[in-house]
Amino acid sequence: MASWSPQPAGLHEILQTLRDSTDTQNKVQRSITLKLNNFTRVPDYIAYLAHILATLPQEEDQIRTIAGYLLKNNAHLILKASPDVAEYAKVAVLSAFNDPSALVRTAAGQDIVAFLGVLEPKNWPECLEQLVGMLDDINHQEAAFSVVEKACEDFPRKLDIEISGTRPLDFMIPKFLVLSEHPSPKMRSHAIACLSYFVPISSQSLFAHIDTFIACLFKRASDDDPSVRRHVCQALVLLLAARPEKLMPEMANVAEYMLYSTKDKNESVALEACEFWLTFAEDPDLAPYLHPLLGRVAPVLLDCMVYGEDDLLWLEGDTEDTTVPDKETDIKPRHYGSKSHGLEREGAESAEDAAKRGVYGQETLDDDDDDYDLDDDDFADEMSTEWNLRKCAAAALDVLAVRFGADLMNVLLAPLKDKLWSTEWLQRESAILALGAMAEGCIDFIEEHLKVLIPYLLNTLNDPKPLVRSITCWTLGRYASWCTQPISEEHKNRYFIPTMEGLLRMVLDDNKRVQEAGCSAFATLEEDAGAELCPYLEPVLRNLVFAFQKYQHKNMLILYDAIGTLADAVGRALSNPQYVEILMPPLTGRWNKLQDDDDDLIPLLECLSSVAIAMGPGFAPYAPLVFQRCVNIVHQALLQYQAYQQNPDLDEPDKAFLVVSLDLLSGLAQGLGVTLEAVISLTQPSLLTLLTVCLKHPQAPVRQSAYALVGDLAMGCFTLLRPHLPAIMAELIQQLDPEPKVEFVSACNNAAWSVGEVALRYGRDEPEFQQWVNPLIARLIPILLHPKAPRSLHENAAVSIGRIGLMHPVLVAPHLPEFAQAWCQALYEIRDNEEKDSAFRGLCTLVQTNPAGIAKSLLWFCNAIVRWNNPSPELNAMFQQLLTGFRNHDVAGWQAQVSSFPPAIQERLATRYGV
Repeated sequence: MASWSPQPAGLHEILQTLRDSTDTQNKVQRSITLKLNNFTRVPDYIAYLAHILATLPQEEDQIRTIAGYLLKNNAHLILKASPDVAEYAKVAVLSAFNDPSALVRTAAGQDIVAFLGVLEPKNWPECLEQLVGMLDDINHQEAAFSVVEKACEDFPRKLDIEISGTRPLDFMIPKFLVLSEHPSPKMRSHAIACLSYFVPISSQSLFAHIDTFIACLFKRASDDDPSVRRHVCQALVLLLAARPEKLMPEMANVAEYMLYSTKDKNESVALEACEFWLTFAEDPDLAPYLHPLLGRVAPVLLDCMVYGEDDLLWLEGDTEDTTVPDKETDIKPRHYGSKSHGLEREGAESAEDAAKRGVYGQETLDDDDDDYDLDDDDFADEMSTEWNLRKCAAAALDVLAVRFGADLMNVLLAPLKDKLWSTEWLQRESAILALGAMAEGCIDFIEEHLKVLIPYLLNTLNDPKPLVRSITCWTLGRYASWCTQPISEEHKNRYFIPTMEGLLRMVLDDNKRVQEAGCSAFATLEEDAGAELCPYLEPVLRNLVFAFQKYQHKNMLILYDAIGTLADAVGRALSNPQYVEILMPPLTGRWNKLQDDDDDLIPLLECLSSVAIAMGPGFAPYAPLVFQRCVNIVHQALLQYQAYQQNPDLDEPDKAFLVVSLDLLSGLAQGLGVTLEAVISLTQPSLLTLLTVCLKHPQAPVRQSAYALVGDLAMGCFTLLRPHLPAIMAELIQQLDPEPKVEFVSACNNAAWSVGEVALRYGRDEPEFQQWVNPLIARLIPILLHPKAPRSLHENAAVSIGRIGLMHPVLVAPHLPEFAQAWCQALYEIRDNEEKDSAFRGLCTLVQTNPAGIAKSLLWFCNAIVRWNNPSPELNAMFQQLLTGFRNHDVAGWQAQVSSFPPAIQERLATRYGV
């Protein structure tokens, strides 16, 4: 071994701590965790752990294994260790890999993978050499191959390198190909797996042998061992994604094999095979090859969507369990987003709509270039187990529906009918899932059948099987946009009202899974119905409020979401005193029960933010207490973060409480406007002082919410905000960055938006704001002109330049030639609204001040003008005045220029403005 040796006292202390760590008492565990964290500061800590793992056979295997586990988790420390310590740890783990104890060998194997990953194989070539050498040693080959496979899976790129003039993979790949013929199924399985991990990185060492590799896969395709077959399917999936042209000549055989494997009795093989169809469907370039297979693939996928016996055991689906408390493990961590200010484009789907895609929560092979975003809560809860065959088949069907629409519908119409009317509930359930999965892609072709299908689904909500009721809720949610269309009174009475009533009944079902599916589907219906729900608010609210008495912990979180979504959907209609009286008592009841550090407070604060905006003045009686508590939470969170900055050994505080409190304060400012000023003035500590600190917070989501609050306070409580603006503007100008780090894009967005709101409130040529005009314009124009800045940032920068220009035209107009074209390009597709109107009035004011500044961008300016549907009278008059002025200034020149415009622009200019 290397020259390092342990100090007896240090070794004794670490050993004793490891022995104590097996004590299950919480108090003991907390002090052990603290001790172990402190040990990481000891420069040779990893050597002690390696020493315990490798050289103390007298210790219990459990203690040595814990040392190995800690060594894996602290492997990064080897980069900071002295050469002696690092060398000792490396030699020790390789030695422990030959230990008589299987537990110790397994721990050592994990440590080797961790060290190889941190150091990189090029800096520890002797380890790689030893492992590859062991593949021929009959006593150690399986254990060694297991470690090699993990390394190939975790860091294939780090292995695809040159070391001292040779490429290890040039030797390893042919060896793996030979070992794929090994008599041991474990060795064959490792070999195929290792080879497959080099496909996505396009390793030349593998692709030099690509034909041999494919031949090897065909040879192993009928292997007796399911693990080998699973890795064959996985390799074919990866090849289809990376090198489809290599499979196309053999596609008839590959497809046949994959269809056969998708029906394999071993679910892990079937799942890998099913991934093949999902990958195939996701690549638009492969559609011509997939299309002829549709008639065989789609029915197989449909069959894969039937619950298996194992699923049913796990789901315990038949119980009326509404009174059974949830286990903590039932409740998944939720992500709470900060407020982001964006503008809606004409004809574009909103971010929320875009996020409704797919929804099956699978891992994709390549996140960079994916046609479909299939990672969405919309289906994750319905499918609340891990990724499995049923989910994969549903996801594949979803993508096939988007890709092939009517053709898929024609293939599946008959089998779907058979399953929907089957006497077997499992068959009916799978068909209802399939209908939901196909909703997005096939809606145009299913629409004619919905007049029969929606009543069928509504009737199925009475099914005695909870799993049938829950999937029916989900599928009704997928068709909610059709049900809620305001087509006619008859449509409303036959589809919208019964769907709303049916889902509300499911919200109050006696099975928790059905409650969850009903509540989630009802939230989708709320989003799609919007103001159409207003006439039914009283029964809707009474149902949702009743759920407060019925729901356990997990579904309560979904209920908050449904109430917040309802508030967003119906807006100010919620301010009716009768509705306030129904909704607020249960919300305040929950509010009073929860402590400031209770995680359940987070979704309640989010919900209340939407409710406060919707209720507006109706929320006033509750505002003082809510406001004070939010300010207290913000204050406490900032103090905790300050303590963490002073002592980094503390755990980093959770930012979620701070973010959602700022968002709720924004909601109060939007809902109550100027009437909130009295509350702000009476609250200590001062919100505005805390807000300035939040703008400097190192965490991006905190800044994002803080800048949103600046804009909302500017709109509603400007008098109180104004004295603090010198400090706020200093931070805000710094935040405006043409190339923000990815995580700060939304903070920059909100800063760009809020400065426009501040500018409007100051008034025309206000001297105090003038000091900031040039620094702001110097930051906003580069954002607008930056080719890589996100579109939303371009839009918010353009709006704020326009608004600053409206208030300070003399200072901004000289810059007009720099940004006029980019400005018009950024905003011409945005939907008409007040923000866009004020920005365009600003641009028109700049053109009036500096007419020559628009000369080179006249086509873009005219395009932006004619794209308006309903400009305000004031803005329309400005358009008319400017266009008429241009024409009258030089009639011949104007006509010559306009004649070169696209015909649609010429026509609209002539029709609307007579020019």
